[in-house]
Amino acid sequence: MTQTICISNQKGGVGKTTTAVNLAAALAVSGKKTLLVDCDPQANATTAMGIDKPKLACSLYHGLIQAKTAPEIIIPTNVENMDILPANTDLIGFEVEMMASRGREEVLKRLLSGIKQNYDFLLLDCPPSLSLLTLNALTAADSVLIPLQSEFFALEGLGQLLATIKRVKLSLNQSLKIKGILLTMFDRRTNLARQVVEDAETHFKEMIFKTRIPRNVKLGEAPSFGMPVIAYDPSSLGAKSYLDLAKELLQR
Repeated sequence: MTQTICISNQKGGVGKTTTAVNLAAALAVSGKKTLLVDCDPQANATTAMGIDKPKLACSLYHGLIQAKTAPEIIIPTNVENMDILPANTDLIGFEVEMMASRGREEVLKRLLSGIKQNYDFLLLDCPPSLSLLTLNALTAADSVLIPLQSEFFALEGLGQLLATIKRVKLSLNQSLKIKGILLTMFDRRTNLARQVVEDAETHFKEMIFKTRIPRNVKLGEAPSFGMPVIAYDPSSLGAKSYLDLAKELLQR
């Protein structure tokens, strides 16, 4: 049964796109047919997979305005078992054009409904805001994975996201669940990182993934080469961490 997971946090710089790209690749390497959906107008996930955004004939935007179907937009990646539904800056226009439309929160869900059966996992990379695009992703998803930076102020703002998830569950997607909270940019050498882990585990208990994503140079370098870290340097700590996360996710 297909799982659609929205990767969301309204704070920027917490590792959403890094997690979306590398978890999708790790699941694909684990033998799961995976689709990465770039729901962010910045389209960093598209860039991270080595796709030249200006040369895209069509993107998620064209699917959302019903100019193209999902199969017409989806392209294969350089990772076996992994496809991408790419984005570019055209996506900025979606929120303006759809603001007054009835059912505007369910456009992405309708777009993906016809292709879900082709995949084991759909991973939706969200923009760093609680926007109409994020609402669409939350409405289309079965669950939410929340990256949480292991730094000061990490827990601040998380309550707002959880409140939004609760509202979406009440009004748009009754089956929406929280898949888990993922601690990113973790540096076990610092007292601050350990304190954030303790605070998160105290407040959220079993919602916290056991896997921690470390600060890792290779994770930062891989997007500039247009590939996930598993392809760029499979022996790196970053690659091993996302493979561990995929394994933990499959066990859940």
